[in-house]
Amino acid sequence: MKIPVSVYLLLLGAFLAVGCSSTIDDYNDVSYSLVDQNGDSVQFPADFKGAPVVMGFIYTNCPDICSFITANIHKIWQEMGRPEDIHLVLVTFDPERDTPEALKEYAGAFSMDRPPFTFLTGTEEEVEAMMQRTGVRTQVSYTMETDAGEELYFLNHTDKILLIDRDSRLIMDYGGSMTPPDIIIEDLQSL
Repeated sequence: MKIPVSVYLLLLGAFLAVGCSSTIDDYNDVSYSLVDQNGDSVQFPADFKGAPVVMGFIYTNCPDICSFITANIHKIWQEMGRPEDIHLVLVTFDPERDTPEALKEYAGAFSMDRPPFTFLTGTEEEVEAMMQRTGVRTQVSYTMETDAGEELYFLNHTDKILLIDRDSRLIMDYGGSMTPPDIIIEDLQSL
């Protein structure tokens, strides 16, 4: 069965309307004290001013979506010719398990354990405040006890990538795992 072009364009428009939205939110009125994958202190947004930021939200024990978000951010960097004048940031919303060491190992698994990639964690309070501001929601979806007696849990969470300009203003909010990287690249290049 052949799909008419008009139906295809209508579906594409609906996907784009759901998959990304344009917004302006200024992050200059906040400061989050976080820690990167190397254990170094980071202030967001101050330490990222002067260059655009592509920011995704993940947790390293995620069985599915987070690896797609991470891969999309890596693909953006590759397809842009590996620029060094942007910040590619992934922030965990599971600081209890995602220590700097866990983030460093996760970054290495994606060949993202070097600049311009930054993986961030922090105290539960600081991370929660940042998630509230960025609109990232999480909920424990499944828990179990391992053979070693440790509690294992998984999270349902918002699927999101943000584009922030060099002045710390939110420009776009995308579906992190489902937005094609070329759409984000086009918006990034327009900055």
